[in-house]
Amino acid sequence: MTGDASRASVLVVDDDPKSRLALRALLDDMGLRVVSAASGDDALRRVLEDDFAVVLMDAHMPGVDGFEATSLIRQRERSRHTPIIFLTGAYEDAPSVARGYEAGAVDYIVKPPVPEILRSKVGVFVALYEKNAELRRGILERRRAEERARRSEDNLRALAARLQRVREEEWARIAREIHDELGQALTGLKMDLKWLAGRLAPGQDALEERAWVMAARIDEAVQSVRRIASGLRPEVLDQLGLFAAIEWQAADFQRRSGIRCLVSLPEAAPELDAERSTAAFRAFQELLTNVARHANATRADVRVIVNAGTLALVVADNGRGIEPRAVDHPRSLGLLGLRERVMPFGGTVEIAGVAGEGTTATVSIPLAVK
Repeated sequence: MTGDASRASVLVVDDDPKSRLALRALLDDMGLRVVSAASGDDALRRVLEDDFAVVLMDAHMPGVDGFEATSLIRQRERSRHTPIIFLTGAYEDAPSVARGYEAGAVDYIVKPPVPEILRSKVGVFVALYEKNAELRRGILERRRAEERARRSEDNLRALAARLQRVREEEWARIAREIHDELGQALTGLKMDLKWLAGRLAPGQDALEERAWVMAARIDEAVQSVRRIASGLRPEVLDQLGLFAAIEWQAADFQRRSGIRCLVSLPEAAPELDAERSTAAFRAFQELLTNVARHANATRADVRVIVNAGTLALVVADNGRGIEPRAVDHPRSLGLLGLRERVMPFGGTVEIAGVAGEGTTATVSIPLAVK
């Protein structure tokens, strides 16, 4: 838009210079920006360059008259909704006025105009224009805010995904070091202990018994090392895939918690990248942890459903049932962690509980980037 953007613009179209000057004089004290056009062709050029609150159009002009100019203005996208007031002579008949309305005019004023009537009609359309401009500015600002929020959300998702990758890589490194270095050290220590025990003199029963106690403790330490390493990063997930890891985790959960865990898996495993497999497995671990801590259940049914490009992991227990207010409670850190896990992939977490009957949690992860 050209000119002073702080003032609404009015286009005066009339082939008579005196009429244009008179109209400008009547509108000057309204604080408007008045633009003049001496012909229909000139008016068409003006509406291509500028936005107007209202157009005052003389009906009869040589060349492109007011009727044709109005029709052409209405055909252009920029000026399609610009209000046009026809200026007609007092002698003009009703058919001419009707023709003006058919061309697209919204009102008409008899020339010479009564100042109060002219200012009143122009003022109505200027007020509408300014209100619409305010609404457009509000919509534009809201769109900008939504775009900023969307970019911020995308950045947070990228950051969350990056943090998850770094965390998993660090856990995998620590698991390897614990398994390889500490596990090997304990194994070597047990071998040395057996070597010493085999060389004890006859009759040293107390030392031999102590040696066997120490060997048993070393075995326990080795099991602890394996358990800690598997908790950090189970080898089965990297070596055999997500489904095998789910079955292993379910069996381990049943052994440790005493809660019966039944697993139902599709015959064919979907193709998942390492990050999605890790997210699904960690979500499964968190769901089982919640069952053990909060459900007071005796059974948990696990189903994996692959449908329409989405992997859904469903864990249903027969416990006391989660309360609705706990699902979105800000202190439900486990549930927040679940959503954080799947957020980078456009995944969702749905949890529903029935008092006394149990809780069903569904974690859905798209198989491809959304």
